[in-house]
Amino acid sequence: MGKVYKLKDIPAEERPRERLIKDGPDVLKNHELIAVILGRGSKKEGVLSIARRIMQDYGTKSLSGEKHVKKLAQALNLSEIKACQIIAALELGRRLYGKAKREIHFNTPRDVYDYLSNISKLDKEVMHGLYLNVKNKLLRDEIISIGTVSCSLVHPREVYKPAFINSAVGVILVHNHPSGDPKPSKEDIAITKRLKKVSEYVEIELLDHIIIGDNDYISMKSEGMI
Repeated sequence: MGKVYKLKDIPAEERPRERLIKDGPDVLKNHELIAVILGRGSKKEGVLSIARRIMQDYGTKSLSGEKHVKKLAQALNLSEIKACQIIAALELGRRLYGKAKREIHFNTPRDVYDYLSNISKLDKEVMHGLYLNVKNKLLRDEIISIGTVSCSLVHPREVYKPAFINSAVGVILVHNHPSGDPKPSKEDIAITKRLKKVSEYVEIELLDHIIIGDNDYISMKSEGMI
């Protein structure tokens, strides 16, 4: 097992908290801000390593929308205490500045790609459900699964439950291919067909399934797969 690098191993002037005190938050990268929130790491992993891993495995938009402590803890192998710290900080930011947040509408596949293009950089497959009202306004951005997208992980209940909670009339599925190739796999096609059938019963339209690759994307609706 390699050495666990801790904050004390870093020169004082380079530590995130000291830089925050001296120069303010604008000089810190996202993972350094997370490190300040967490405060300390564990016996097996330093706080900066944990913070980098959170950003690499989860991504900025995915993390900012997460509200489930157990899901975050399990997905990133964190203690529930650390997951609570992160989610509490994000929720406070939403409450303080949420009223100023602009409305987001999705009228084309390109709108969706521009909104979630950053997930192309993630090492794991992450599936989002974007829940919309009748005017295509985003009501909720929900992470449905993390890891290889498969029928066993993407259950219709997990996809459509947030739609009922948020009174959505439609959902757009979005996930990334870490390989960089956005071409739908056989599993992607099977999942989409299964969810399309369910959508007809629950009367919540599956509007599209968009797959994001390296600087590219494919809309399964535009390709005639939905």
